[in-house]
Amino acid sequence: MSKVVERLTPDRIAARMFDGATVALTGSGIFLEADELFAAIERRFLTEGRPRDLTLVHALGIGDGANSGLSRFAYPGLVRRVIGGHWSWSPRMQKLARDNLIEAYSFPAGEISNLLREIGAGRPGLITRIGLGAFPDPRKQGGRCNAAAKDELVELMIIDGREYLRYKPLHIDFGFIRATESDARGNLTFHREPADLDAHAVALAAHNCGGQVFAQVESFRERRGLHARLVRVPGVLVDAVAVTPLARKTYLPDHDPTISGEALLTAGAKSQLEMPVGLRRLIAERALDELGDARSVNFGFGIPGGIPALASAAGKAKYWGTVEQGIHNGEMLDGPMFGSARYPDAIVASNDQFDFYSGRGIDTAFLGMGEMDGLGDVNVSMIGGRLVGPGGFIDITQTARKVVFCGAFEAKGLEVEKDAAGLLRILRPGQLPKLVAAVEHVTFSGAQARANGQTVIYVTERAVFRLDADGVALIEVSAGVDLKRDVLDRMGFQPIMRCGL
Repeated sequence: MSKVVERLTPDRIAARMFDGATVALTGSGIFLEADELFAAIERRFLTEGRPRDLTLVHALGIGDGANSGLSRFAYPGLVRRVIGGHWSWSPRMQKLARDNLIEAYSFPAGEISNLLREIGAGRPGLITRIGLGAFPDPRKQGGRCNAAAKDELVELMIIDGREYLRYKPLHIDFGFIRATESDARGNLTFHREPADLDAHAVALAAHNCGGQVFAQVESFRERRGLHARLVRVPGVLVDAVAVTPLARKTYLPDHDPTISGEALLTAGAKSQLEMPVGLRRLIAERALDELGDARSVNFGFGIPGGIPALASAAGKAKYWGTVEQGIHNGEMLDGPMFGSARYPDAIVASNDQFDFYSGRGIDTAFLGMGEMDGLGDVNVSMIGGRLVGPGGFIDITQTARKVVFCGAFEAKGLEVEKDAAGLLRILRPGQLPKLVAAVEHVTFSGAQARANGQTVIYVTERAVFRLDADGVALIEVSAGVDLKRDVLDRMGFQPIMRCGL
């Protein structure tokens, strides 16, 4: 007998949730965010006090930074444990972690996505070198990010004389995903979405654990009739769908087919990339000098997100660009639309993208920098006691042949300008140092980078550093900057001096 997928309201789906369940979610910001389903779970908890003590598993940050996504679950009692790749899209969940009201774990996004795939395949967890030397390494925190998190979810292994990490498997009870369209058999397409992310891995893990998979969809076809090539999640994995045609898809007011890949690039189409300004532009312009002849390039969130516009304007955009959400080329978007692109060449599952990264597919990566220290370590995952998580940062920085970190020399109040003569003027120094004696969290390990044979550059608005065999070297100071007053006296470590500085 042919399967017919159930059509349920979000509230009926929420009613199926039970206490203590482990729930896998997909999403990136509000991309593929099944928020109508999340909102129904929130309503049920606030009215009935159920479900309770959930474990959430998610690779990328989900939500609008205010009320949607992970914030729907951010109540004491509703959630017991969160294993997240990125946390900053839900300040309320970050607060629960900081106050030790939940068990907070964070792993690299690629390891969470691919762990879900391994769970679905019935394999003994994910075995990889990603995370060695950084905070997911059990010789450091093992991914535990607060005092309430005590279980060991990662273990060190030696295979053929080399170190690996095993991210241990979980039992997934529910998978929540979002798609564009379902047919009567539960086959799902994503053709109006900006990305596929790890929706298939989420569904595979929940289904093959004997759990249930629920999808929020924009539209439904009563008869079987979807083009097979458009189906990204086959109906055998899907238990029920909720049709929510008015749910938002991106931060844009309307559907944009140039972002979903439905519209082809036409001759004469004008670039809509926004040029960076101010401090961000100063750093991005210097970082662009490190591009060289790299063929495969990744740009991270924040300051690096402004580099593609500069590269395009300078005629240097001859590389193949990717981001971890699964986007290849196109006009990479920044800000809340980060992770999407206009006129992309390809949109693949984020699992496949992370495999590309893990196998050293990137020549040069440009990433942000929260803190750095004299060991060459970089922190972006725990800032001032606030859990941010690494997202795809560790996957990318640990395997790219060259890594260029981009960040302001100081934070909180820094004001600079470049005068007509091209000299940098520091109008007001920042109140918080970012070049510190020891980083708060090791998201990138300088020692591991040396062992991997990587080239590592650290670019700020006033100075550029390089990771050498004997330490972090100062290799360049911006014109107009006083070496001692503006650089050395405002650092938490003494760099090695190179090039006559």
